[in-house]
Amino acid sequence: MIKAGLFTTILSLLLLAACDSGINNSTETSNGAPNKKENAIPGEVKQLYEEVKLHPDSAGLRLRLATSLDSIKFYEEALQQMDSLISKDSLNYGLWYTNGRIAEDAGDTLQAMQSYDRAIRVYPSADAMLSLANLYAEQKNERSLIICANVKRLRLGREYDAHAAFVSGIYNARTKNNPAALKFFDECIANDYTYMEAYIEKGLLYFDSKQYREALNVFSFASTVNALDSDPYYWMGRCYEMLNVKDTAILRFKQSLNLSKNDKATEDALKRLGE
Repeated sequence: MIKAGLFTTILSLLLLAACDSGINNSTETSNGAPNKKENAIPGEVKQLYEEVKLHPDSAGLRLRLATSLDSIKFYEEALQQMDSLISKDSLNYGLWYTNGRIAEDAGDTLQAMQSYDRAIRVYPSADAMLSLANLYAEQKNERSLIICANVKRLRLGREYDAHAAFVSGIYNARTKNNPAALKFFDECIANDYTYMEAYIEKGLLYFDSKQYREALNVFSFASTVNALDSDPYYWMGRCYEMLNVKDTAILRFKQSLNLSKNDKATEDALKRLGE
């Protein structure tokens, strides 16, 4: 997946754009929080439901509710809110883009791709293009490379060049063209040395090829770039495990677990090593 935090400013823009539209509540089956999961909904989200009930024409409130539901993994309910918004403003780029992000979080790749495509038809932004390209890359579809090349031609700066290089690296990694994938991941890191996903994917290329020392070097360096990310420590542990250095593997897994509590993969690794 594309680097976390890529679209940190998009939500505020979407809210401003969406609030100009008049939305009613007629497409919903209920104005209140969904009964089947009501007890699991945090108080602040319940409050948003109440505000939407009081102000059913407020697109901004409904969008906040949808993104809040997405954040607590109530994807079906979030998408229902987005359906209500889109039914009243089907030419709003931001709504289609947000719908794609929520569908992607929900694991509905087809709906996510369709939503990103609709967003691009309204307004061909680099954000939507890269989101769509990333899904194409995971499907080993060469359209991913075409989209990334088009984004680079826009000359939007190093941040977007890094994203385009990362997605191109994903496509080549998934299609087993490791030399090209390494080249693109290095290009991504050259444009943004904090791009943790690029380090992890680069290290995995070596790990999957059983080049555990090379992988370990990548993951170790990544841990110096961001000492609070659990992934490098987990994969360092996996490298040490494959190299039969049990004590160090356990230490790295424990470091990873300290940063990401209740991570099942890490807990399973420790059990596997007798901890």
